[in-house]
Amino acid sequence: MRYIEELKENETIVEHYLCKQRTQGKTKAGKAFLSLVLMDKTGTVSAKVWDMNNQIQSFEENDFIKIEATAQLYQGEMQLRVTRIRRSEEGEYDPADYIPSGDADIEDLMTAIEALVKSISHTHIRRLLEVMLLEDAAVNKAFRAHSAAKSMHHSYMGGLAEHTLSVAQKCDFMSTQYPAANRDVLVAAAMLHDIGKIYELSAFPENDYTDAGQLLGHIYIGAEMVEKAAAQIQGFPAPVTLLLKHCILSHHGEFEYGAPVLPKTIEAFILHCCDNIDAKVKIFEETLHTDKTQGVWAGYNRVLSRNIRKTEL
Repeated sequence: MRYIEELKENETIVEHYLCKQRTQGKTKAGKAFLSLVLMDKTGTVSAKVWDMNNQIQSFEENDFIKIEATAQLYQGEMQLRVTRIRRSEEGEYDPADYIPSGDADIEDLMTAIEALVKSISHTHIRRLLEVMLLEDAAVNKAFRAHSAAKSMHHSYMGGLAEHTLSVAQKCDFMSTQYPAANRDVLVAAAMLHDIGKIYELSAFPENDYTDAGQLLGHIYIGAEMVEKAAAQIQGFPAPVTLLLKHCILSHHGEFEYGAPVLPKTIEAFILHCCDNIDAKVKIFEETLHTDKTQGVWAGYNRVLSRNIRKTEL
């Protein structure tokens, strides 16, 4: 397997990749071409098909395809110029080669999450977390396997659990710094803030938006999951349900970033800040990890809207 992160300029590649994106366009001269995004477990690469001849066979997005291509640098990034394509056949590829994973062990992550659940002193809130994260077999399985995003950050198997734990740990620490914050509400909201992503995104290797993800989004889905689970726990206090739902609905912080409401409790605001810092710092980490440029500047990051400098002294 020739992984995307290993590609070299001017190298000829004959390999199987997952087609994550397929867009057809026309040149100024009216000639048809294809723009593709190809993926394996090490990352993605853009690809162009300039000559639409009989060597370019029929395929769709999320198909595994076998390509012949030449690797080229375009505006500082690797790009493939593809000359042949066909759908891959069963047995020609190993699906595991197309499922990105993080460095953290999922069992270690879940052990730490379970410990945080047990640390919650509020009986009903602790029971809610047990029911939603630990005892629901389908949710637990999806939570372990899902990414935290399609592409922006933690976009690998186990990324959702890793991001959730990191945000919950940050919120736990912040609760010791600001006594006005209710620790149980804050930590519980952190552990549930992205739970809706198990329905917003499909499983790997696709890791793409589902109909529910497109039409509703993980913020609404997560708040709805909390309301339904709380309603099944005898005596669950309605004000606590309201506070947890508010934290989930407002955790993106601003209307322009998809929050239906602004954070109006101290717990909701802290959660937003911790979620934001974990996601943004992860983007820094992933940018620096994959950077292959010379010198101290890693280039412009579109998500962060800035040039990234490596700290080299």
